[in-house]
Amino acid sequence: MSGLTRYLTAAVLVRGADSGATVGLVLLAADQHQPAAVGGLLVAALNAPHLLGPWLAARLDRTREPRRLLAASYLVYGVALAAGALALGRTSLVVTVLVVAVAGCCGPLLTGGLSSVLDDLGPNRRRQGWDALSYGIGGTLGPAATAGLAGVTGPVDALLGLATAALVAAGLALTLPLGTGRTPREALGLRAGLGILVTRPPLRRVTVLTLLGAVELGALPVVAVAFGRDLHGTATAGAALTVAYGAGSLLGSALVTVWPLRGEPEVQAVRLFAAMAVATAVCALAPGYGLAVAGFAALGLANATSFTATLASRSAYAPAGAQAQVFVTSAGLKVAMAAVGAALAGTASGLGGRALLLGAAAITGLAVLAALVDRKLTARRLVVTGSTD
Repeated sequence: MSGLTRYLTAAVLVRGADSGATVGLVLLAADQHQPAAVGGLLVAALNAPHLLGPWLAARLDRTREPRRLLAASYLVYGVALAAGALALGRTSLVVTVLVVAVAGCCGPLLTGGLSSVLDDLGPNRRRQGWDALSYGIGGTLGPAATAGLAGVTGPVDALLGLATAALVAAGLALTLPLGTGRTPREALGLRAGLGILVTRPPLRRVTVLTLLGAVELGALPVVAVAFGRDLHGTATAGAALTVAYGAGSLLGSALVTVWPLRGEPEVQAVRLFAAMAVATAVCALAPGYGLAVAGFAALGLANATSFTATLASRSAYAPAGAQAQVFVTSAGLKVAMAAVGAALAGTASGLGGRALLLGAAAITGLAVLAALVDRKLTARRLVVTGSTD
């Protein structure tokens, strides 16, 4: 198996485990006849530690052997997730939450941390497309497999299956050809690494696009329920919209793998986020349920291609000593902003699906406008100072 194949296998396994765990923990709490708030608390314990990602990322940037740190984090994730699944109902809730939080602390290295080492596998202009596809496959199959297995054998077995996937990924991570020629001195400090996101103009613009775009991504599941109810009379109709979105996302990831994005990554990102804003606004105008399903598929396709552009941008513009910090911090902040989007959509759900979609389009459009204004101001400043970007 080639290094890229092993990377993608590990990526699908850990990203499937990460996305499936959210579903599994909610199902586990319900199966144990726990209050609904317990499921939400367990999901929060799994996701909140993503904000600690920059500290892990700084360690990943400094290490001579990134594969060992990645493998160790996947091992801890799998063991902690399994322990949390077995602990609920058998010990105090506090202990269960803390154990799940340990797994959550490893989460950043399942997503952005793994993406940050992709360049170590060698040049391949399709690699960002493959990486985006691993997110799409993992994000789709993980929850689906968890729900299916939970229905047959129970949520505990489903979560143990996800833990096993993480352990297999740990073994694969140890075989990846990573870290050749690295020395600890090449890594930037934590403050300097995080500052790159602000001080380097292309990264700053892509970060703004990522964070404001994440508000829409977090809101879409809530919007789908409201829009499905508006057009079809039932909240369950939103499930088909969500499935269409996932299918479009997988298609988009496959397309950019076969036909990689060309040109300046940041320019591509701005254009693709603009396309996503337009697609969202057009979807809001869908006169019937069938067209809404097609519209959500188009949204998924736009999201996958724009996401690929952000991965390419981080790879192109992040300095060698801060790649992990750039990838992990962006991913962690994206998780946080998606949570904000879900909360905002839930609070405003009474406005109806069309209004929520138009609001989401406006926020993504604002991100595009901010990036364009930033680029213009930066160019003007460069002309005045005579320096180069």
